[in-house]
Amino acid sequence: MRRRAVIGGIGATLAAAPFGAPAQQQRPPARLGYIWIGKRGSEQSTLQGLRHGLREFGYVEGRDYVLEERYADSQPERLPSIVAELVGLPVSMILSPGVPVTQAVTKGTATIPVLATVPDLVASGFVESLARPGGNVTGISLQAGVALSEKWLELLKETFPHVRKVAVLAISPSSPYIDRIAEVGPVLAVEPVVYSAKDSDELERALLAIATNLPDGLVVAPDAALISNRARIIAFASEHRLPAVYGNLDFVPDGGLMAYFTNITAAWRRLATYVDKLLKGARPSELPVEQATTFQLHINLKTAKALGLTIPPTLLARADEVIE
Repeated sequence: MRRRAVIGGIGATLAAAPFGAPAQQQRPPARLGYIWIGKRGSEQSTLQGLRHGLREFGYVEGRDYVLEERYADSQPERLPSIVAELVGLPVSMILSPGVPVTQAVTKGTATIPVLATVPDLVASGFVESLARPGGNVTGISLQAGVALSEKWLELLKETFPHVRKVAVLAISPSSPYIDRIAEVGPVLAVEPVVYSAKDSDELERALLAIATNLPDGLVVAPDAALISNRARIIAFASEHRLPAVYGNLDFVPDGGLMAYFTNITAAWRRLATYVDKLLKGARPSELPVEQATTFQLHINLKTAKALGLTIPPTLLARADEVIE
């Protein structure tokens, strides 16, 4: 049941425009590099949104551009060699979802334009400022500041007031949103405990530790490595009957209880605007970073019933999408 038709995160409507003149269409297709830290298929929202946006600009895949897709299969140590391969082709630009991929890409090239989507491009050090990126990187910050992370704890506490100890799963314990969770925890009478998992092996160790410490709830950060392993995380939460809030909307249709974040498909649809401008000669340093300002709450009522959990009607009424 869809509550509201909201294009989360960016909210700008793309204007359709034909791609270039006939002489331009005779050029070889532009090569767009794309790297995902997980397995092929776990990135559905990004490429779906990008292809949609490029179609709206009149680009035809195979004629005007080709996607050079590369996948690290949840092995971040493979990222430098993948970046080197794309740089060597070469590609016109590299599309980079997530912090680990963007770190590898920026280490691998200072000249090829990089379009990144990470929680905060400025705080992560990839750009100098929103208005003036200053280098070969620009894109979209998916999390406006760090206030969003406290919302995950608030939702968990509002829905399940008994929650006291919360496991927080992230790729690193040192990030602005993890710091904010630690600050707001005592205010909500919640003790957040952070568990790091940057790859599949670390994830299994983290899940074992979480199961041993018996928390009352779970928060999963919007890290690409965790999104790639969402089937495993959702199964774990179900097995241990843990109420969970996810920082990525893709978890909910796959069986996650609830998620609050920007709409990644809409963000990558918007990223097509950057692709269009770069292909027409713009430089990354001239393209200001956009920030997400609209977020969505998705709830899987079927999962709640399976776990024996009750979602307050007031929260259901606020949800942008409810799966029944």
